[in-house]
Amino acid sequence: MSFNIPREIENIAEKLQKANFQAFLVGGCVRDLIIEREPKDWDIATNAKPDEIQKIFSDSVYENKFGTVGIKTGSKKPTLEIVEVTTYRLEGKYTDKRHPDEIRSAKTIEEDLSRRDFTINALALSIAEGEKSKIIDPFAGQQDIENRIIRTVGEPEERFSEDALRLMRAVRFAVELDFNIEEKTAEAIKKQAGLLEIIAKERVRDELEKIIMIASAARGIELLEKSGLLKYIMPELREGVGVGQNKHHIYTVFEH
Repeated sequence: MSFNIPREIENIAEKLQKANFQAFLVGGCVRDLIIEREPKDWDIATNAKPDEIQKIFSDSVYENKFGTVGIKTGSKKPTLEIVEVTTYRLEGKYTDKRHPDEIRSAKTIEEDLSRRDFTINALALSIAEGEKSKIIDPFAGQQDIENRIIRTVGEPEERFSEDALRLMRAVRFAVELDFNIEEKTAEAIKKQAGLLEIIAKERVRDELEKIIMIASAARGIELLEKSGLLKYIMPELREGVGVGQNKHHIYTVFEH
């Protein structure tokens, strides 16, 4: 399988590989390449540590605890101006349901992918010099893309309890990609909808804005209602469900 990888990405991968490190495209950009959609951002995962990455790329920025180094490429394209390169990592328990208690290095790309939210995002693409692109897919994400399904990596209740904002992200991906949420995942969303109450309102607001900016936003609001999330996000809108208008309107207040 071949993909159109920007030269800026290939340059970063080649430099890492020449220094005897691995380099994989990961996450949403791999998903987007598979469905032939222009990636919104490009993320690279590597077994190099942040200080080792910075030694290779002098024009880089490292100001976080997640092992992510921002590499300035000089590209005029906003999506390629700064490419994030992150060390393989594993995450500890999420006691506060928002952030991992600890972050530690992972040994392999497969371990790194195991911490991702949904199977369609738990994908890696090798960009080794002189080799044909190979997809690393330990959780059958390609099959879920083909079947247009949103499914968590591992047990959905465990994944949502780690970061409750993933409840809304499942809806956003379903709407954005025109996918359906897998049954077990959908049931877990309904069961754990109340976890949204512990998430900062700013994070919930930002995720809601992403949903309503999608062309098919109406489906997003409908999914939020059916999944039980809407009453924790916009209870005033939830109150309009099933409330009829006067005889001149064919829709309920919510539908309108």
